[in-house]
Amino acid sequence: MKKRIAVIGSGFSGLSTSAYLAKAGNEVSVFEKHDRPGGRARQFSTAQGYVFDMGPSWYWMPDIIESFFADFGHKSSDFFELITLNPQFEIIFSQDKISVPKNLEELKLLFEQIEKGAGLQLEKFMKSAKFKYEAGMQDFVNKPCHNWFEFISPKIAKSALKLDLLTNFRNYVAKYFKNEKLRTLMEFPVIFLGASPKNIPALYSLMNYGGYALGTHYPNGGFYQLVLAMKKVAENQGAVFHFNKTVESINTQNGKVSSLTINGEIYEFDAVIASSDYHHTETLLNKEYRNYSEAYWQNKTFAPSSLIYYLGIKQSIPNLKHHTLFFENDLDEHIDCIYGAKKWPGKPLFYTCCPSKTDNTVAPKGKENLFLLMPLAIGINDEEFVREQYLTEMLARIEKHTGVAGLRSMIEYKRSYCVSDFVSDYNAYGGNAYGLANTLGQTAVLKPKIKSKRLKNLFYTGQLTVPGPGVPPSIISGKIVANEIIKLKHEEL
Repeated sequence: MKKRIAVIGSGFSGLSTSAYLAKAGNEVSVFEKHDRPGGRARQFSTAQGYVFDMGPSWYWMPDIIESFFADFGHKSSDFFELITLNPQFEIIFSQDKISVPKNLEELKLLFEQIEKGAGLQLEKFMKSAKFKYEAGMQDFVNKPCHNWFEFISPKIAKSALKLDLLTNFRNYVAKYFKNEKLRTLMEFPVIFLGASPKNIPALYSLMNYGGYALGTHYPNGGFYQLVLAMKKVAENQGAVFHFNKTVESINTQNGKVSSLTINGEIYEFDAVIASSDYHHTETLLNKEYRNYSEAYWQNKTFAPSSLIYYLGIKQSIPNLKHHTLFFENDLDEHIDCIYGAKKWPGKPLFYTCCPSKTDNTVAPKGKENLFLLMPLAIGINDEEFVREQYLTEMLARIEKHTGVAGLRSMIEYKRSYCVSDFVSDYNAYGGNAYGLANTLGQTAVLKPKIKSKRLKNLFYTGQLTVPGPGVPPSIISGKIVANEIIKLKHEEL
């Protein structure tokens, strides 16, 4: 029997779960508070002709994304052109820089030039990382994580030691490489997971394989092309999207969700999936129906927030790659400002994305689309004058790297985005940008549950639950929750 299912939010997990549930024959309605889909991956255009992706810009783990499309008889190429970047990115140090080539063999040669024997060590590292990637992305991340018994199998037991769950990532990298720059390069991918390399399990070397070995890509037209493609897939299955619709309360009766109040009107459903911020979603319930208390969330380690600038530059900027990491300062010092002192960094690191180097549709001819991102602690004061101070520093460092003077005078469009904007736009707890950090104590069963403990037909998906932060994990999260609902009989909802 067809179920009436509501999905709150149209980020990647919401797009994913709506597609799978509609394919299974359910009547799926997606409610989005903004005027377009995508959540943190929205896109906006300016009067000057710039087109900005608001959030994700690293297209990694392409096989996971292709798997989503394959489930519906498609390929990503049915919807957009995927460009492989070469170099994948450039990382700037205080005295020199490293460009990461798209080919792993070339990367081995580069490592060998920097540190004798490092080429062979990289080969060994990547062989182990490939095993973790294949085991992790197939045997582990697809679990709903109701309990630890899901992980008891001969195959998982056999591979447990090889997964290095109890070794921290920093020590693991240090076993392979002595050179500090190579260590930093290898540690960089786990920053996406929202914690210091000292506090992340070595299992996540799978990120190195998913990025460096499988390549860094870019959908022509911007990352938003992936959002539009997934929405099209969901609509083709019968899902219906409703925009400018704010869910104001989740109404309950007899141990179940009975309806949602949306823009002042009541809509009845058989089941509800929250792809919205987990903590915020629970505030829409009476306290007795919430999975977690305020104290629970206060004690969690969140991934960072970010200071973002969207800049339209009225001339070309030479010597700048599509992705550039400005790591001239100490990584640990910046990380301590995020997780320890929880303050604005004194010597920040930051990242730039200049998609106009690859894509001529995102900026007028001869001009540049520049996206700047600096990781920050959640919950800190982000007044505009503070943001501007950091913009000045970031521009100065870009000028030093590129040899271009007077960048600020070349700005013809500017928009900042920071902690308070993540709160107001996404109801993000503390203004976090990426969800919960993937620390060992917040992995698998130890993450917030995908199912309500008190309401039979309420489920959660996205970066605050399993499997964790990032675009591919969010897509997987949507599939996990959809499968859980599909397995249930109608009378159980």
